[in-house]
Order: sequence, then C-alpha cells, then structure tokens
Amino acid sequence: MLPLSVLDLSPVPEGADAATALANTVDLAILAEQLGYHRYWLAEHHNMAGIASAATAVVIGRVAAATRTIRVGSGGIMLPNHSPLVIAEQFGTLASLFPNRIDLGLGRAPGTDQLTAQAMRRDLHAAAEHFPQDVIELIRLFEPAQPGQKLRAVPGEGLRVPVFILGSSLFGAQLAAMLGLPFAFASHFAPAQLHEALHIYRTRYEPSERWPQPHAIVAIGAVAAETDAAAELLFTSQQQAVLNLRRGMPGRLPAPDPTFTERLTPMERHALDQWLAYSVVGGPDRVRQRLAAIVAETQADEIIATGQIFDHAARRRSFELLATARNSLALAA
Repeated sequence: MLPLSVLDLSPVPEGADAATALANTVDLAILAEQLGYHRYWLAEHHNMAGIASAATAVVIGRVAAATRTIRVGSGGIMLPNHSPLVIAEQFGTLASLFPNRIDLGLGRAPGTDQLTAQAMRRDLHAAAEHFPQDVIELIRLFEPAQPGQKLRAVPGEGLRVPVFILGSSLFGAQLAAMLGLPFAFASHFAPAQLHEALHIYRTRYEPSERWPQPHAIVAIGAVAAETDAAAELLFTSQQQAVLNLRRGMPGRLPAPDPTFTERLTPMERHALDQWLAYSVVGGPDRVRQRLAAIVAETQADEIIATGQIFDHAARRRSFELLATARNSLALAA
C-alpha cells in the first residue's frame, strides 16, 4: 500500500489563536495515526500569523507524546536558520524520548521574509550556500562518536535520525541524489519543476546504506468533502491564504468564501491554478481519481498531504476521506 502522510502547518484560523491551532494539530495527529497515515510532519515558518508551528521541534515533541506509532518529524526544519549542532541535539533529544519514530526533513529556504531573517541574526545568503556542508555535518553528528572527537551531539550521537531533503527546485533533488537520501518535493505550492526534479533525483541517485533505492515523496494539497461543491468551497480558504501571501499580506486562515473565485481576475485565477495544480479537491470519487492520477503521473514512493481547512471538523473529515481514497486504490491494484 502506498504510504500516505500528513504535512501540517498548524493553521491559525481567523478568530482563533495559536493555542487553538496547536490543539487542533494534536487532535489531527491522533486521528491520522488511527487512520493509518505513515508520517506526521510539521513545518517551520516564522513571523506568520496564520502558522503556529514556528518552534517546530517543540510541536513535534507534543505530537509524538500524544501518539504511539506514527512517525513524527519536520517537513521541514529550515537549516540555514540554525547551527547543525543545535538541530542534532534537538532531534537527538526527540529520538531519545521517542525511539524509532522521529524524522528530520531539512530545507534550504529561510521559511520567512528578509526582515524576520535579520531578526533571527543569521546571514541567510551565506547559510544557504553552506547548506550541503551543514547537512553532511548534521548527519555526521548522528553517527557514533569517534575516539578523540571534539564536537559531539548529546543526545544525538549514534542515533542515526533519518534525514530527508526537502525542496521545490532542482538543487534539492541533486543534493538528495548525491547523498543517497530520500527527497520530498513541495509540489503542493510550487510544482513547476516537479517532474524534472524527480527525473534528476532518480537518474543520479547514489545508493546509501540506509536507502539503497531512491525514495521520492510528492506533496499535495488535499481538500475532501461529501460533495465536489462542498470541497471547492472549503478550498477557497487555502486559495485566499495563498493569494494573500503572494501579495505580501499573510494573515490567519480565512473562512470559506462562496464568492471568492468569482472576484478573481483572469491573471489571479491562472496563477492560483499554477501554484495549486497538485491539489486533490472534491468529493470521494473525484478525490480517488485525482489521487490515482498523481500517483501514476509521478510514480511517487509516498504521498504527503496538507489541508488548509478553516473548520477543524471539516479538516478531520477531509483526511478521513483521503485515507479512504488511498485504501480504495490499494484494493483496486
């Protein structure tokens, strides 16, 4: 059965606060485990009123404590914001508390704007350039300590926390292939180079001890409901949020708006269609068909789904229907 996972940004709906968003995250993670989802990943973003997972390692710890078997991790930690040693210690601690359940997905982007990057006191341009070296250093810190080793991650050393490379361009695909690591492509919001990135990753892949074969994870947006019309209305929350972000006006997740698409200019409609092209939106039949099409098109080894849905009950139901769609595909195979 194709592994199906969750990518959660801990969305903060309009009229709610971060505490509500984080409680919803824990509740959804418990449900995802019950439904048979493989991983539950949290994403690092900063200075964004609509995302509550900024302290990603802390949220991962809370989710892992509330669940028992599902893998929990980052999708991702933005490594240019941190030193490799700090991340090795954080995720070494998580792996010590929750053995064999913690994943570390790493991204090269800052997960924020330039002003916030400066507030974090990092030279992001230089840090991004050093991303490959920092990834290698971080992986080494998870290996058993060598005699005389001066720099050690405690906890962390010897735990070999699984590392994943995240990306929305060809750079991440090349790095993941070179290092023999699994690769997750952010096609849920930036799908333009998806197919070229997957081709590069698979054809240039250098087998590693832990990953003798490439493992490509394709990210999708997912909004499922009882009918196509109901799902399309729920989807307007994410469409509004994406458009607000691209306009430089990020905020809390808006409520569904039945007139939103009618007010779009042709240019806005075209842009949203491009940005959100890998979204599975609809009732059960359409969701199953679209999910099957994406899997066939990309030959993904795993699908990871995010759903920016205003109402938490509707969000829970969406992930229930998505799991049912994946299960039906497995039965039909």
